[in-house]
Amino acid sequence: MALRVYNTLSGEKEIFEPLVPGKAGMYVCGVTVYDHCHIGHARAYISFDIIYRYLKYAGYDVTYVRNYTDIDDKIIRRANQEGSDYRAIADRYIRTFDEDMARLGLEKPTLEPKATDHIAGIIAIIGTLIAKGHAYESDGDVYYAVETFPEYLRLSKRNLEDMLAGARVDVGEKKRNPMDFALWKGSKPGEPWWESPWGHGRPGWHIECSAMSMRFLGQTFDIHGGGKDLIFPHHENEIAQSEAANGCQFVRYWLHNGFVNINSEKMSKSLGNFFTIREVLERFDPETLRFFILSAHYRSPIDFCDQNLNEAQAGLERIYACLAAIDEALGKSVAPTGPSDSSGQAGQDLRDKAEHLIPRFREAMDDDFNSAQALGVVFEMVRAVNRFLAEIDQVDAPAQALLTRVRGLFAEIGGVLGLFGRAPRAWLDAIKSAGADRMDISPEEIERLIAERNEVRKARDFRRSDEIRDLLLAKGIQLLDSPQGTTWKVK
Repeated sequence: MALRVYNTLSGEKEIFEPLVPGKAGMYVCGVTVYDHCHIGHARAYISFDIIYRYLKYAGYDVTYVRNYTDIDDKIIRRANQEGSDYRAIADRYIRTFDEDMARLGLEKPTLEPKATDHIAGIIAIIGTLIAKGHAYESDGDVYYAVETFPEYLRLSKRNLEDMLAGARVDVGEKKRNPMDFALWKGSKPGEPWWESPWGHGRPGWHIECSAMSMRFLGQTFDIHGGGKDLIFPHHENEIAQSEAANGCQFVRYWLHNGFVNINSEKMSKSLGNFFTIREVLERFDPETLRFFILSAHYRSPIDFCDQNLNEAQAGLERIYACLAAIDEALGKSVAPTGPSDSSGQAGQDLRDKAEHLIPRFREAMDDDFNSAQALGVVFEMVRAVNRFLAEIDQVDAPAQALLTRVRGLFAEIGGVLGLFGRAPRAWLDAIKSAGADRMDISPEEIERLIAERNEVRKARDFRRSDEIRDLLLAKGIQLLDSPQGTTWKVK
């Protein structure tokens, strides 16, 4: 099956055919570095991290560019509030962004340019647009004239006449048309500035991405990505200015991730339901957040709430528990050669699942990077492994070979998804300890009570056994009894 991607421009899934066979150029709009990142940023950048990883896994030589907007009204405002320099603000939040992305397991893009390093290229594009009649200077500012570009709004599927009817010009703006947007802003007293043919000033937001993407990927490239909130006006304006300047197609495939809702409401500072990544990671493991995001298709909206994060953690625990069980089985001495336990129905089912795991994983990911469906395939393998381990009495050579193969398949898929890379038992213990901390009971106390329960069960004192179980359950600790013994998890 060929890789198919949903192109916002056409509104359809299309076969991915890069400009240069075997290579892929991808640009994703980065953050404006004036504050800590929120979970909407986590959703966007984890989504495109998966796309980046899968393209490489599929054999493409990928150039992935993700920028930093390091000059902007918000950055200047934060600098003024703190009595600081805009560069100090930008550097601080570039650093915290990098820390957050590393904790979430993101791979570094090929290139991470800053807008302020590309002022000359920005000025050159603006000059071209003025010369071609697509932009005009107005008292130190430069605006793009949207009516000179007939295909304006084809990405967002809006109607220019309808938008003009409701548009207005803000006080202090010197536009010919209320829909025109700034390419260059004349500097106000005390603001940072750069020299330009139109006087001291700085670039508008939209033009910087055109300059940086064209600098590193060319005038036409394969994939441009970002959140759905960027379709209009940011990406719409990028198309207008880039294609008007160069006279050719700007981007072949436009990919946009869905929104994050908080308890079924739109995330907003005004609603008081706004969470930074750092706040979330104080309560949940980074891999749990990543797993939660990948449990939905990247284009679908997701609802962020404690219940959904807890369910994601429970799902991830199932996978890590399976991996821990495999590692434990592989750590045992190989049984003497004899009739193989792996020849039963569960063994045959596991071999069949192993044979088809990677093709089915690729089929899911080739369908517009459907990570949710890919994880469904992983859970089918988990169930098959658990049935197999419950059926066999000993790990003979054929069983060891089969489990070793399965373990490698989990590692292969985990490398693409950025999951399952930690030592399973250590991850499970860390999750249990963190959960126990929240429940106000130590892991040592839980283990002591489990040991006591085991003793009273041997003595057939089931009343005391039930008391211990209920005591722990009241503290949010659930006991799990199996033939291998009793384990626990935070409920």
